[in-house]
Amino acid sequence: MPPLNFSDQQKQSWCELASLVLAGLALWMVLKAGLVLALFSGLLIFSLIHRMEPLIAARFRHRQPRMLALIVLALILSTAIFAGSWGIHAFLRSDGGNLHTLLQKMADIIEASRSQVPDWLANNLPEDVAALQDLLIHWLREHAGEAKTLLPEAGHLLVHLILGVVIGAMVAVSRANPDQPAGPLAVALSERIANLATAFHKIVFAQVQISLINTVFSAIYLALVLPLLGIHLPLVKTMIAITFIAGLIPVAGNIISNTVVVIVALSHSVHVAAGSLLFMVLIHKAEYFLNARIIGAQINAKAWELLTAILIMETLFGLPGLVAAPVFYAYIKAELSQRALI
Repeated sequence: MPPLNFSDQQKQSWCELASLVLAGLALWMVLKAGLVLALFSGLLIFSLIHRMEPLIAARFRHRQPRMLALIVLALILSTAIFAGSWGIHAFLRSDGGNLHTLLQKMADIIEASRSQVPDWLANNLPEDVAALQDLLIHWLREHAGEAKTLLPEAGHLLVHLILGVVIGAMVAVSRANPDQPAGPLAVALSERIANLATAFHKIVFAQVQISLINTVFSAIYLALVLPLLGIHLPLVKTMIAITFIAGLIPVAGNIISNTVVVIVALSHSVHVAAGSLLFMVLIHKAEYFLNARIIGAQINAKAWELLTAILIMETLFGLPGLVAAPVFYAYIKAELSQRALI
């Protein structure tokens, strides 16, 4: 059978189509295999190196010094990511951030506050720590005892983090200094990676801005406004830290942090809890428009589009889908926009 002869344009079109199919399969496998952390850690360091690479290229004209500078940059960024991750892990294992300890304290607060709330509300409050865990992490689709096993799982997640960072750094360095001209399929796949990294950069760094803004307002309320009113709540530093960390998770993160704040506010009185709930609702109503402005402006998407994507992905893939939805939606929309399909 004679070999098929394709024009360069046909070959490029077929390679582009093949790269899109392979990218779609890869993203599906990431969700099914629970590799979102590995993917995101790799994309984080890839996007950072990719954006700093032009500065290094302008500074180092020759290939070998430029390659060495990129490797040093990758090592520095990798160390920073590992240090930050270890800091979060250490906080979650500390007395102030330990999840099970926090839930136990919250359960004690609820039990002590039952006599202060109306009967209809008291009957709907969780009975113990296990019930509280179900309430707070039911969207993780796990049992109540999961809170005790989250931290031992950190070792498994750390392996994903390390491998993701190493792979992302290697891809970024090799892409900036190719050894030889790449074929059309390799070029197309490289473009898919760059588009995904761009979508990740836009969404994640926008989410970090939103979480920081939310944390600042929550810190002002918890550490400044309430004390000025003579109200001193326990666990203020822990609640502020949880607000930032949970705020990095779209939608569900705010539910978690708000629930923690309101329950802890019950330790003072039901009126403080109601006021805290009102404050959080007002903040997140304003944050809803802020989300639409910051994230929507980054990827040219309306708030309802992102919420729909989050709902569908969470339904299909659970927590990994919830976390990955904004990034994957931004990537898909970018690919479609490049081809003038939307």
